[in-house]
Amino acid sequence: MKQLVRNVKIIGTGSYVPEQVYTNAYLETIVPTNDAWIYENVGIKERHIAREDETTSDLAAQAGLNAINDANLTPEDIDLIIVATATADRKAPSTAAIVQHKIKAKNAVAFDITAVCSGFLYATSIGSQYIASGVYNNVLVIGADTFSKITDWTRRDAIFFGDGAGAAVLSSSNVTEGFLAYRLYTYTEDKMFGFTIPGGGAEIPLTKENIDQGLQYFQMDGKAVFESATKVLPEAINQVLEDTGLTVDDIDIMIPHQPSIRILKKTAELVGLPFNKVMHNMERYANTSGATIPILLDECNKSGKIKKGDIVLFAAVGSGWTYGASIIKWG
Repeated sequence: MKQLVRNVKIIGTGSYVPEQVYTNAYLETIVPTNDAWIYENVGIKERHIAREDETTSDLAAQAGLNAINDANLTPEDIDLIIVATATADRKAPSTAAIVQHKIKAKNAVAFDITAVCSGFLYATSIGSQYIASGVYNNVLVIGADTFSKITDWTRRDAIFFGDGAGAAVLSSSNVTEGFLAYRLYTYTEDKMFGFTIPGGGAEIPLTKENIDQGLQYFQMDGKAVFESATKVLPEAINQVLEDTGLTVDDIDIMIPHQPSIRILKKTAELVGLPFNKVMHNMERYANTSGATIPILLDECNKSGKIKKGDIVLFAAVGSGWTYGASIIKWG
């Protein structure tokens, strides 16, 4: 079924990353890897890391305030806050509720969603439905993660992730601009646990024994991630192009999740999109999971890389596997 969303646009963007930086050169001192290999194969040079006393909601709140300011609104103007995160502050209450409290958005309903690296795409789709149906006027969507909190810094796969948050304010638009279509999917038939955090949930509650085994940290099958991403991303992109009646030549800029430079290059090749239209910032931030798209969106918006009337493609794939694509005509 087509998931067409009309008359909803992004009126403000914001982002925030912690000050502390781990370079590849630093990781060479604690992880069995090297700078040249990381940059050549993954595309990362450095990543921002939260302080011990800095939480996901701290990053999310600052990114949210920046987006609200960019939209020329106040926190009290926000009707709904959706936080997409895989690294919530607590099991309860939601990180979104904590953000609502921190930014004093007293009129906003707040809840979290979990789709990992696809989270911002999923959350934007949900927020758009509320606006399109007339239930809410201004929705704050935030993607935020602190994967450093669930990283085993002695393992080779510690290189992939960084911490950060990005946000967008959604509001109603006229018929000539805004989101044109969404396609969201969940594919569980092949290695659905290729990326997982096994401990800490109802299946494996944390105990001293399984903490000693490192089950609180993420586990990743890099080959499975690459194979799944390069299979499903082109499918989602081609479908959303078909939904809108557009071709890949109509795309002015692509703002994707940042899994690795190899995945982005392969995806662009498979859909026929020139790579100079594919935006990336993983060299400076690594993979910030749910925050990747909104941080990159904010950078492109503030730097003028996105212009009024541009056709912008979003795409992401995450654990599970969750994936999808959307297209917006920038207003």
